[in-house]
Amino acid sequence: MKALKLTFFALFALAATSVAQIKKVSDKAVIATPGVLAESCKERIEFFIGRMDGVTAIKADFRKKTTTVTWLTDRTTLENIKTAIANLGFDAGDIEAEEYAKKRLPKECKPLDTAGLKKPVPLKR
Repeated sequence: MKALKLTFFALFALAATSVAQIKKVSDKAVIATPGVLAESCKERIEFFIGRMDGVTAIKADFRKKTTTVTWLTDRTTLENIKTAIANLGFDAGDIEAEEYAKKRLPKECKPLDTAGLKKPVPLKR
């Protein structure tokens, strides 16, 4: 009888620890992505960030200029996700994209550069 109780207790303890290991904690955040200007930019972020290890869901909204991400906290962090978005060429919250990454963006995803434009000449009447 004592051996049966010990066996039952051991099996219960083993099952409890294996269930605790299966449970994964996830987190969710909304990241400001002002550089997402079109549908193709949205698809680019969802395609690449959605394949990151630990990212379980991603939804970019180019109208609201935000990206909502859900991830497993034991696999990645919010800073890693923001850095990956910045490496694609988009500003992500407090992390700015590097110039080389912005240059690699498709034409419709690049912000309008007003520094290279000439001033309009006023018409004389």
